[in-house]
Amino acid sequence: MSKKSSTIRRGSFGRGLSVSLAGLRAGGAFAIDGALQRLRPGGQQEGGAVDSPFIRKEARRFVAELGRLKGTYVKIGQMFALLGEHFLPRALTEALQELNAATEPLPWEAMEPQLRASLGPRLAELEVEPVALAAASLAQVHRATVKATGEQICLKVQYPGLREVIDSDFDAVVRMLLLARWVKAGRELDDWLESMRSHLHQEIDYRHEARMGDTVARLVARDTAAPGGNRYYVPRRIRRYCSDDVLALEYIAGWQVNRPEVAALSQRRRNALGRSMLELFFYELYSWGVLQTDPNFGNYLIRSGSRRDELVLLDFGSTLSCDRRFLAHLGGAIAAGQEHDREALLDSLVGLGCLDSDSSAYARETFIDFCLNLLEPLRPPGELPREYLNDRGEYCWGRSRLLRRAGKRAATAAASLDFATPSRDFALIARKLTGVFTFIAALDAEFNAHDLVRRHVRHWREKEL
Repeated sequence: MSKKSSTIRRGSFGRGLSVSLAGLRAGGAFAIDGALQRLRPGGQQEGGAVDSPFIRKEARRFVAELGRLKGTYVKIGQMFALLGEHFLPRALTEALQELNAATEPLPWEAMEPQLRASLGPRLAELEVEPVALAAASLAQVHRATVKATGEQICLKVQYPGLREVIDSDFDAVVRMLLLARWVKAGRELDDWLESMRSHLHQEIDYRHEARMGDTVARLVARDTAAPGGNRYYVPRRIRRYCSDDVLALEYIAGWQVNRPEVAALSQRRRNALGRSMLELFFYELYSWGVLQTDPNFGNYLIRSGSRRDELVLLDFGSTLSCDRRFLAHLGGAIAAGQEHDREALLDSLVGLGCLDSDSSAYARETFIDFCLNLLEPLRPPGELPREYLNDRGEYCWGRSRLLRRAGKRAATAAASLDFATPSRDFALIARKLTGVFTFIAALDAEFNAHDLVRRHVRHWREKEL
């Protein structure tokens, strides 16, 4: 077995020890850097150490250690990036956001026993390609052919021994954060951590992912039919070859959004794909109550045909079935933001737990401004910033640099102690919305979204009455 596979599969003690040592080293860096700052003229400013070049270097070093250990550590690091400014120093948050889930696949010699144990005699019915199509932090994908029919399918295979180490690996990362003094223990943090642990277990629950995929497939078929066919496609699940560790789907050929083949599509086709991606989010929010919260590029394919292009929806491991109250507040916040109704937006933000009822006027106004800025593309055409419009008055998503501008406002907002820590669900939805905007910007799409959103909001309000 290769060195790579033994790194993934060995016991959690050695891996956890390595991360703990990285935490101790970073904790020492905080102490040393803080002492140096106090010796400088003017002393140490509040929060100065956590943004110093020395600490940024230690943050990158720790993230590199997570990347070296691979597997669950990469996924856990990405999940901690969601904490952002709520708990973690900016230096660590920025480093974690650069953690790449893509990794070298395990060799066939390591994965074949996992498939054989999961599928038993059914594996003999398949001709599985030993070289993986793709690999990520928790699983890799192999193409296979059903011998009896010639049908090509994809097998998403969970890495061996993942369930046995996932909790100990999670605890090791938490221990590192505490040792490094990047977080402070407390009830609020404990609640977040348990919520994150639960979400991590959900992502390796293939039975749950299969149910969510089947649900979304039914909803897509019910609600998104249009002349010429659907704009979305959910690959058919092949039940016979599914198990607790294997998810089998029909094989679909397509391109990820950042491929040159997509960039070569006409502006009209890229605009249509951008609108489809945005509208998918509003179907999920206002009609389905089921939101896929991990919109990274690898979870979608673009399948192009002579008559239409489709978004192929691939992954439902990070899918939430949100409760009615949460959806009402979230839907209300987006509707109020689009209509520039500051009072209604404030009520929704309090309902979502982003602001306390007794937050200061500064906190309220700052966070409302941030939300309005983030929802800029949804404004009526006459209220869109002219510098980001084309000659036809359409919003240029790529040129707008919206998320960079909104991020600066978010940093200002987070500096206030008047902000409540949002729930895990809200953080995941925020990731979803920014991911959707990033996807559309990658298409370099140009279109106005106001009428599209207004239609969904109107139908939602009619349904709520």
